[in-house]
Amino acid sequence: MQRPLADASAGLGLRRALLGALQDAPSGAFDFLECAPENWIGVGGRLGDAFDSLAARHPITCHGLSLSLGGPAALDVAFVDRVGAFLDRHAVGSYSEHLSYCSDDGQLYDLLPIPFTVEAVRHVSDRIKAVQDRLGRRIAIENVSYYAAPNRALDEADFVNAVLDAADCDLLLDVNNVYVNAINHGYDARAFLAQMPSARVAQYHIAGHFDETDDLKIDTHGAPVKDDVWALLDHAYVLHGVRPTLLERDFNFPPFDVLLGEVERIREVQRRHV
Repeated sequence: MQRPLADASAGLGLRRALLGALQDAPSGAFDFLECAPENWIGVGGRLGDAFDSLAARHPITCHGLSLSLGGPAALDVAFVDRVGAFLDRHAVGSYSEHLSYCSDDGQLYDLLPIPFTVEAVRHVSDRIKAVQDRLGRRIAIENVSYYAAPNRALDEADFVNAVLDAADCDLLLDVNNVYVNAINHGYDARAFLAQMPSARVAQYHIAGHFDETDDLKIDTHGAPVKDDVWALLDHAYVLHGVRPTLLERDFNFPPFDVLLGEVERIREVQRRHV
């Protein structure tokens, strides 16, 4: 049975480097944990036991890395089935993926941008519908950070909206990605947020980034969330309402209580709007 999340909930990424701290965390330190299912499918032994223990105690959401929704190769339905079994086993209430691609003849180990074209809308939305049909559940797609926009025929907001409508899926709105893209590609972050469809926003992500230069930001998930991104999250809540919100941190981990302080800051922003 799936475990739904309250709209006003704050989560933390389940990373192997944090396993011990997550197991020892005080009750109520976070509301849910998020993992990439492909990092845990088939994992046994001590690590598998630790994951199972956390999944039994806390709601789990899944954010995938390997569906390659925009890729040219055939959809890997065997992998989709393995993901579905994992979601069912751990009563996962929410599964999301990136609006990108990451494979062709093999795994490319990066999340690459999809051309913003009408043809790409049809291609990726058909693949999202196939995944949803196979899993028997709605999924959410995440707006991704990107550093090149090849063959752009639509702007980013129109492309995201067209995919959401054609696929009839949900949106995982990554606020840091909006901020990073707005700086790198010269658009207004708040105007972009205003173009997103409130009814489809299922969750938010928030993360840190690296300031390469004033006009180049790199989405790293390896630094504290910056004040401008916190302000943009607050504005997203104004526009679209409070939804479950995840703090993404993948490396350069600070002391665990510092991470929990950022989770608590999510809750503080949520309380201003509930």
